[in-house]
Amino acid sequence: MDRLKTNLCFLFFCILALGYCQKAILSDTEGDSTIYKVEFPNKITARIFGVNTSNSLSIQDRNDNLNYELLPNKQDHIGASIAFRSIVLSYSFAPNFVSENQDNQDSKLFNLNLRGFFGQWMQTIDFYQQKGFFLEITDDNLSAYFPKIKSVKIGGSTSYILNKNFSYRAIITQDEKQLISAGSFIPSLVYYYSKYDIIEGTVDDDFFSYDIALAPSYIYNWVIGKNLLISGGGSAGIGLNHSETGGESLTSLLTELNIRGSLVYDKNNLYLGAHYSYLVLNHNVDRTSYIKDNIPYLQLFVGYRFKAPKSMLKAADKVNDEFNLKK
Repeated sequence: MDRLKTNLCFLFFCILALGYCQKAILSDTEGDSTIYKVEFPNKITARIFGVNTSNSLSIQDRNDNLNYELLPNKQDHIGASIAFRSIVLSYSFAPNFVSENQDNQDSKLFNLNLRGFFGQWMQTIDFYQQKGFFLEITDDNLSAYFPKIKSVKIGGSTSYILNKNFSYRAIITQDEKQLISAGSFIPSLVYYYSKYDIIEGTVDDDFFSYDIALAPSYIYNWVIGKNLLISGGGSAGIGLNHSETGGESLTSLLTELNIRGSLVYDKNNLYLGAHYSYLVLNHNVDRTSYIKDNIPYLQLFVGYRFKAPKSMLKAADKVNDEFNLKK
């Protein structure tokens, strides 16, 4: 899977570089207005996907000058998602028939992602539950597996998309299609709660972490031809972390860095593509230890848009009218 991720990233950035040399498609117009995107409010967008993601910690001990890696036993997931108007639901699981999952040593990884669009506001919620970790001391080339170590992370972000001509949905849910290249500045508030249960032999300790950061980002959608979309961008934020472990607590500066890229081919109602992102949260955990909280994410997907039942459209219209939401 690592080789696959490397090849996909290489291919993505090669195409991204070529994208600078391409002309955006000619502007569609409606009267005197340019149409930058098309929406599909009366269609359900469904997809199946394969995902590789995890939540790991890189720990630097300043006293011993050692670097530790707390790595979950990674698993490949398959899943499905449904998007209709403002709501996106996604679920994935790790099947045993995938080769990378057959040596999981009783490890578990559960991941749930929810996303909602409310006008120009976007809300995301992420949930990670993991069991079974490798502890690696990189300087000494040592590694050991601890099957009872568990972690839970829940959080997400609240964002505002400033440019109405930019379509985030064309990247993530495909219930819109970007017709003309556009980008947007997207200020976000990012927040996460994490808990690690360190259980091994007579050791039973907990580590708690609370993160909050203001993370301005910029994302640009390149439209090549009529059906190919390449998107890239990132965010850099700053905030606070509060950590508690072993009877000690510390509030320290938090920095956030997130890079992302997408490649989408969308023709008629059929679409396919890939997403990649890497989120890093940096902070002190105590007065002698520094942590990098890493969340890489790779998704390959294929999907289709189909007409929503009339009963669903009628119910959705009532909700939109009640809360004054855009379709």
